[in-house]
Amino acid sequence: MLGGGESGVGTALLGKAKGYTVFVSDKGKIKASYKEVLIHNEIEWEEGQHSEAKILNADVVMKSPGIPDKVPLVKAIRNKGIAIVSEIEFASKFTDATLIGITGSNGKTTTATLTHHILKGALNVGLAGNIGDSFAKQILEKDHENYVLEISSFQLDDSVDFKPKIAVLLNITPDHLDRYDYQFENYIRSKFRIAMNQTKDDYLIYDADDEVITNHLKTNPVQATVLPFSLEKKIENGAYFENNKLIITIDNNQIIMPTTNLALEGKHNIKNAMAASTVAHLLKIRKQTIRESLENFQGVEHRLEQVLKINKVQYINDSKATNVNATYYALESMDAPTVWIVGGVDKGNDYRELFPFVNEKVKAIICLGVDNEKLMNEFGNMVDIIIETQFMSEAVKIAYKVAEAGDNVLLSPACASFDLFENYEDRGRQFKNAVRNL
Repeated sequence: MLGGGESGVGTALLGKAKGYTVFVSDKGKIKASYKEVLIHNEIEWEEGQHSEAKILNADVVMKSPGIPDKVPLVKAIRNKGIAIVSEIEFASKFTDATLIGITGSNGKTTTATLTHHILKGALNVGLAGNIGDSFAKQILEKDHENYVLEISSFQLDDSVDFKPKIAVLLNITPDHLDRYDYQFENYIRSKFRIAMNQTKDDYLIYDADDEVITNHLKTNPVQATVLPFSLEKKIENGAYFENNKLIITIDNNQIIMPTTNLALEGKHNIKNAMAASTVAHLLKIRKQTIRESLENFQGVEHRLEQVLKINKVQYINDSKATNVNATYYALESMDAPTVWIVGGVDKGNDYRELFPFVNEKVKAIICLGVDNEKLMNEFGNMVDIIIETQFMSEAVKIAYKVAEAGDNVLLSPACASFDLFENYEDRGRQFKNAVRNL
C-alpha cells in the first residue's frame, strides 16, 4: 500500500485476510490510531520514507488517491509493469454486493450521503469510498448487500475492472486540472471511467443539463442503460422537475413527489435529490420512504452548513467548496447581502462565472490565503470592502464587524485548503470554532 491512511490500512487488512503478504509504506507520518491497527494485525509498515527495493518487488500496488502519477516512485512502479490499483478496484473483487458509484466535480458527498440515508431504512447498505470507513475494511468486517460509494476521479484513474451496477455522474466542471496536464478532456475521460465496464444490464444516471456530459455521450456512447435527470426539460425515462414536483419514470413505473419540504436548499440540491431518488426508485424503495428521507435529511458537514445566527447574521460553513463551481452554487443560493470569505490554494481557477453573483449579492470580500493577489485583482473593483488575512479567527472577526442584521457570512473558499490548513475539514472546523467564540 502506498499511503497509510483510511484506504491504505483498510486495503492492508483485507489483503492480509485474502492471503496477500502486505506492506504499508507512507512518505509522511501514519496516524497513531492506524499504526495501532497495523501493529495489532501484525502488518509490516514504514513511515517517513518509501523502501523502493521492497515496493518494486510487489505483484500489485494499492495507491492512495492523493499520490499523483508524476511522482518518480509511481513512474518506476509502472515502468516495471506492476499493477497499480485504487482501493475501490481492489476491494470490489471481494464482494458480491450491489455497488452504487457516485462521481462528479461537485455534490458527490451530499448525494452519496443522501442516497445512503434513503436506502438504509429498507436495505442492508454501507457508505464508503471517499467518505466514512474504508470500503475494503467494511467488506472484511461486515460485508453489506449494497454499497453507496463516493468516488473521485483519482480513484477511477486506478480502476481497471470496477463495475458498479448503478453509476451516477452528477456534473463535470474543470477541477484538479493540475493532475490532468491542464487538459479538461483528460479529466472528462477520467470521470467517464465509472461507466467503462458497465453493460446494458447496468445503469448510468446523469445530469442531462450538463453540456460537458451530454456532448461527451454523443461521441462516446456508453453500454449502460441511461437514466438522465433534468431541471430544464421533460424526461421520458429518468427524472425531471416541474411545478415543485420530482417526476421519476423507470420503464413506465412512475413516482411523483412534492419538493416543497426538501431539507436541502438550492437548485443544485434539487439535482442531488433527483439523482438519489432515481437510485432509490431503481432499487424499488417505496415512494413514502424516499419522500420522508428527502424531508428529514440533515445535510453534510462543511457543505452550506448553517452554523449560528448572531445579531441576526447567519454564518454559513461551505469549506467543502474547493473549486469555483461549488462556490457558484453557494453564491447562487444566497438570498441576503453576503460577506464572502474566499481563498487558499488556487488550482488554476477561472472566477468569471462568479462575477454576476458577486455584483448582485456580495457586499464585502475577505481573502483568506497565503497568496491572495489573484483574488484581489479579480474582485478588487467589484466590492467596496476587500481585505486580506492569513488567520481564520481574524477573518471571522472582520466579517462580524462588516456584517449587519439580515446579512450572511459565507465561508466558500473556491480553493484548496493546504496553504493554511490540514484539509477542508480543518478549515471548516476552525471557521465554526471562530464563529462560536464570537
